[in-house]
Amino acid sequence: MEPPVLLSVEEIAELYREMSQHPRLRAACLGPNVTTQYGGKYCSLYTEWSQRDLARTENIRFCRQYLIFHDGASIVYSGPAGTSSEIKDELLSQESPSGALKAVLRKVPGKEKEKQFLEVWDQNRKVKSINLTALDKHGSIYDNEQFGCLAWSHSETHLLYVAEKKRPKTESFFQSKASELGASNNDVQHPEKDAMPLKGEQFVYHEDWGETLSTRSVPSLCILDIEGSSVSVLEGIPEYLSPGQAFWSPDDTGVVFVGWWHEPFRLGLRHCTNRRSALFYMDLTGGRCELLSEDTRAVWSPRLSPDCCRIVYLENDALGPHQQCSRLRMYDWYTRHTSTVLEAVPRQVLGAFPGIYCDALPGLCWAADSRRLVLDTAQRSQQDLFVVDTMTGTTTSLTADAPQGSWSVLTIDQDILVARFSTPNCPPTLKVAVLPDAGWEAQVQWVCLQDAPPVPGISWGIRTLQPPPEQEHPQYGGLDFDAILLRPSKGSAAQKPPLVVIPHGGPHSVFTAEWMLYPAALCRVGFAVLLVNYRGSLGFGQDSVASLLGNVGTQDVRDVQFCVERVLQEESLDTSRVALVGGSHGGFLACHLLGQFPDTYHACVVRNPVVNIASMVSATDIPDWCLTETGLPYAPDTLPDPAQWTEMLCKSPIRYVDQVCAPVLLMLGEDDRRVPPMQGLEYYHALKARGVPTRLLWYPGNNHALAGVEAEADGFMNMALWLLKHLQC
Repeated sequence: MEPPVLLSVEEIAELYREMSQHPRLRAACLGPNVTTQYGGKYCSLYTEWSQRDLARTENIRFCRQYLIFHDGASIVYSGPAGTSSEIKDELLSQESPSGALKAVLRKVPGKEKEKQFLEVWDQNRKVKSINLTALDKHGSIYDNEQFGCLAWSHSETHLLYVAEKKRPKTESFFQSKASELGASNNDVQHPEKDAMPLKGEQFVYHEDWGETLSTRSVPSLCILDIEGSSVSVLEGIPEYLSPGQAFWSPDDTGVVFVGWWHEPFRLGLRHCTNRRSALFYMDLTGGRCELLSEDTRAVWSPRLSPDCCRIVYLENDALGPHQQCSRLRMYDWYTRHTSTVLEAVPRQVLGAFPGIYCDALPGLCWAADSRRLVLDTAQRSQQDLFVVDTMTGTTTSLTADAPQGSWSVLTIDQDILVARFSTPNCPPTLKVAVLPDAGWEAQVQWVCLQDAPPVPGISWGIRTLQPPPEQEHPQYGGLDFDAILLRPSKGSAAQKPPLVVIPHGGPHSVFTAEWMLYPAALCRVGFAVLLVNYRGSLGFGQDSVASLLGNVGTQDVRDVQFCVERVLQEESLDTSRVALVGGSHGGFLACHLLGQFPDTYHACVVRNPVVNIASMVSATDIPDWCLTETGLPYAPDTLPDPAQWTEMLCKSPIRYVDQVCAPVLLMLGEDDRRVPPMQGLEYYHALKARGVPTRLLWYPGNNHALAGVEAEADGFMNMALWLLKHLQC
């Protein structure tokens, strides 16, 4: 059997360097329409991209601008305006409603600590620069998507943002006084009572919001008066709530925000759209806080319509699966009536709307008519764009006639729609269109503004699998699932390549047919790559999500194994060289498969894997996940009983460690709060004790995603070399 094309370390490193340079399109912003002297219209398009810089070992951000000429019904001409330029030290930025001003939150290195400045720019210059750190009204500003915001008032005179609540100063019980050190009374400034340090409070534990939010504890809403350069921290929000995702009410007399309950203690929030939360209105004139939505659900991503009459937001049931099919709800500001625009979809039906599966609605999602909105959502193993009529609940695909792949909405403004498109062998491209009138949306015409040629040597396709009758779910029968297969399309490796099997994490997430660096690079090295969307994945209906609860370690494992066996039968692949790669719950599945089907797999690489649910429950930021996925009820004030501990252990891959014989490479993030590194260490020690070839890579400063540029690059190189070595390529 001929080996893959690339074998040397230098060749693989150069391949990764080349592949990692493809930039990712992160955001877009449209400027106001300008009418020319001849009656034509154009607007500017500002885009932000990110790119890995291996020399600097960091992700750099850069911007590029375009001009779009249109006639209100279609794009007449579009093209770039100038070259790209790097964005330095920007944490947040936001255009004002009129487009005349832009607010920028910037970090500035200081001698002792980093400073944060809030800047206001007009079209010609910087008109304001306010040192928020020096004002000392609050802690650092939140620039994350879970809580963060930078919202202009409709009058464009104030800015609303979220910052960490200021903590009182603390000192030791034995702190020396200035007078005790020989200072005269005239030299000692007597601090005000509220500035007196608290004794013995230095080491009090402050809860945080878990993975990627370990420095976020008590968010507060803050308002900057631009003219007066003054900041006020809003009071009156109930102590049991953590506010975020805020914006101004229609008349600027208050703010609307999402409030998350944090009692009795905080749970991890990142990728957890099941945390109890509600929509609130804070009246700035009367100081009262009013509930706008049900207070027993989980809500997020509120968006105000252009006519300032309606707010749409996403809603899930509290607790339960961390990700699931969401409802789209709408609150009428003037009638105070809440309606359900779209319900959760039990089963995905070909040609019908699949349901909403997304972390957030686009920041600008409303059409100019304030009736329709656009969103992207997983539809089985693709991601598509839809327009939703909020009055009738009807949906229309905007990408039904587009090539296979994955689409994301970046923004829509005055019905000019900006989107990102990619496929497993094509990096992200920039697309624009004019949203047609109601009833004609399917006729949308996409124009490519920034193209990216397909990466040569990779072919791909999606296949659908039906579990065998004996593996059907007794309550949710008839469910199928998908897998995406990438394979080398040229060279000797294309004949009968080795197979790398990658189940996704979550478990309630999904591989969509989009650009992914690791699978594409592995394919270029010479491996076929199988991405498995087992039952329980998003995009296949809520029944599929529900079917996995209580069946982790069995249903998902059998789906992956069934898929692997079917693909090995039907495709020209080397059955003697099959390996596993997985992270988080994907690592959980990889370790299960190694132990349950040791004859199938000959090498394995796992990143921050769940190995023992029973030992994870007391260390993770998501203890509810451990019980919910095991099929057990979760209550914060209840400890598992012995039978429940046993059930968690029985569903864990550590149970099958005695059967593992394939070499295992583990990659662990030192700062992982989601699946603490002790999980991987537990597996490492168990394998070492049993004589299984094992290697462990430990990445300081990296959390669950292992997404640091250096860790990501090192991880790929070690993964590729491990697979080549142990598959004897």
